[in-house]
Amino acid sequence: MTKLAICPGSFDPVTNGHLDIIQRGARIFDHIIVAVFNNQSKSPLFSVKERIHLLEEVTKDLPNVTIDSNAGLLIDYAKEQNAQVILRGLRAVSDFEYEMQITSMNRKLDENIETFFMMTNNQYSFLSSSMVKEVAKYNADVSDLVPKEVEKALIQKYK
Repeated sequence: MTKLAICPGSFDPVTNGHLDIIQRGARIFDHIIVAVFNNQSKSPLFSVKERIHLLEEVTKDLPNVTIDSNAGLLIDYAKEQNAQVILRGLRAVSDFEYEMQITSMNRKLDENIETFFMMTNNQYSFLSSSMVKEVAKYNADVSDLVPKEVEKALIQKYK
């Protein structure tokens, strides 16, 4: 049986931490759909279309990764795609508490879809899209925080 994982997120923008989880997940699962969702509690810098484009650029060397977006519930999307797994990255204990609540709700909605937590590499444990945007806004160097394509897009946004 093919193991299909959904790797959801807002990816506004995609960071090296996100990319690390996607790359490592691609070695474990047969196929990964990186799904761009809009987080209602955040106002995005990049449109969904722009985020999809950036993700396609930075994952183009991963043949078993595709990029998509969805505006509904993650669990419904996972069922539509016939995914068996939701892949989530964890940076710290605070992430775990938040993710535990989401995972519990997802299991209540569909107990057949598992959540797979992957710890971020230590070098990215502090990294968040919000932090990257804040630093980039003030023209600070983000070259070691995001892929080159994302760095260029951030520079354009904050011109």
